[in-house]
Amino acid sequence: MPNTASPVDDSHQRPPMRRPLRWLWLAVAVIVLDLATKYAASHFLSYAQPVEVLPFFNLTLLHNTGAAFSFLAEHPGWQRWFFAAIAIGASIGLTVWLSRIRADEKLLAIALPLIIGGALGNLYDRLIHGYVVDFLSFHAAGWYYPAFNVADIGITLGA
Repeated sequence: MPNTASPVDDSHQRPPMRRPLRWLWLAVAVIVLDLATKYAASHFLSYAQPVEVLPFFNLTLLHNTGAAFSFLAEHPGWQRWFFAAIAIGASIGLTVWLSRIRADEKLLAIALPLIIGGALGNLYDRLIHGYVVDFLSFHAAGWYYPAFNVADIGITLGA
């Protein structure tokens, strides 16, 4: 007779990661790099004036009051606090998750701080400026990908 019992869940037997919050240095690195590049873009680029770096890549200073792809940017200001609350909640939740990961979840230990750093980098912009500074712009054959920043790269890589 075949064994029909369900497999045993051994997740409770895997040891927790030692000091998982030490991975938060990645979040700090993303925040520092993000804010430094946004500072440079804001001080050395003229607003909405593309500077060609490569035939398919420009540096173009833009201010995004919405979320990804300027989602909700046309609304009269409430979205600033909405997206700030999401960034704070997500950062807290992801930090708690990071504190509970297992020793064999190293990829997760890298991914979560990247997202946290990206969320907090963009949160800084929202709270201080009322918009997020975007400046990296890829394009090809008349098609332009929405401008983004280092924080967005952290979020994307972590996700």
